[in-house]
Formats: sequence, C-alpha cells, structure tokens
Amino acid sequence: MALTQPNENLVRAAQRGDESAFAQLMSNYELPIFNYVLHSVGNYHQAEDLTQDIFLRALKSLPGFSFRSKFTTWLFAIAKNRILDELRTNGRRPSTVDLEDAGPFAVGGLSPDQHAEMGDVWAAIETLETELKMPLLLRDVVGLPYQEIAESLEISLPNVRWRIYVARRRVQLALQHDDADAAHAAATVIATAR
Repeated sequence: MALTQPNENLVRAAQRGDESAFAQLMSNYELPIFNYVLHSVGNYHQAEDLTQDIFLRALKSLPGFSFRSKFTTWLFAIAKNRILDELRTNGRRPSTVDLEDAGPFAVGGLSPDQHAEMGDVWAAIETLETELKMPLLLRDVVGLPYQEIAESLEISLPNVRWRIYVARRRVQLALQHDDADAAHAAATVIATAR
C-alpha cells in the first residue's frame, strides 16, 4: 500500500510555523518512518530516538522544502541520511530485531506457525547489507513507488529495481535454505526414532 502525499496546504501551513499542521504531518508519517528506521538499525529504543531526530530535522528543514519532489521522497531522504550517519558513527551493522519487540509493526492475529514464518522473514531481511535492505524496506514495508525510492536514496531507478530484486531473491534463498535445514532435521529425528 503506497503512502499518500499530504495536502499541499497542510505542508505550507507547517512551513509557516503552524504547529498543529506539523503535528498532523508527523502523525501521518511517524509509523512508516519508525518501521523503516527500526528494521534498518535493528534496535527498538535507538529507532525511537532516531525517529524523533528525523522529525526534528524535518521541522528544521521544512521551510526549505520546495515541492520539486514529493513530500514523502524528501522525508525518507532525511531518514536515509540519518540512518546512514548512525550506522557509520557506530561502525556496525544493524542488529536483529526480535519480532516481539517490533512494536506497532508486529502483526496481530497470526497463528504460531505464521508468527514463526514472519520471524524467519525478518531474520532473513536483517542479514541483508544496508544498500539492499533500505530499498526493500521502502518498497515492501513502507510502500513507496520505485521512482520515489530512487529519489529518496539518490540512486538510479534501474539500480533500485536491481537492489530490490537481489534483496528479495536473497531472502527467498535464505528461507528455502531454512526449510531445507528443517526438513533435514525432521528426517534425521524420524530416522533415529526408528
């Protein structure tokens, strides 16, 4: 599901310093930004702090927003830059997020098997390099169109498509590998039980 763009009048009001207009913008995009940050850095509390910082940077930069790009493109570019700064500063790869700690993104109403499958998917995504993970999250979690992802990440459209293809393929292969390991383990248990 693609993110909707805010009403231009709302953005202009926020640019003029209308606090309620900015609060509405923040309310509309806080969860998608948080989910993107959370699964990029892998730490719930760090994601909360970074999300706040991203919106503070957006508030400070909002008067300069010129409508040459979509609002969400601009906002996710701020998020990408802040995430990359954080990863560089810490000099580390993101850690794995426990699905139970995922907060608002955790999917309710799943059977235990489906919950385990989602955990496997997130574990596979967490192993991806940042340059593959970011476009995948923007497309499959946030719902941005390919062109907007390209603009947000400042890479070419074919590069976005390729990175998402590679990321999806690696996740798929990781899940198939896990299934093969599980099938092998089950066969071993059955064979030893005889």
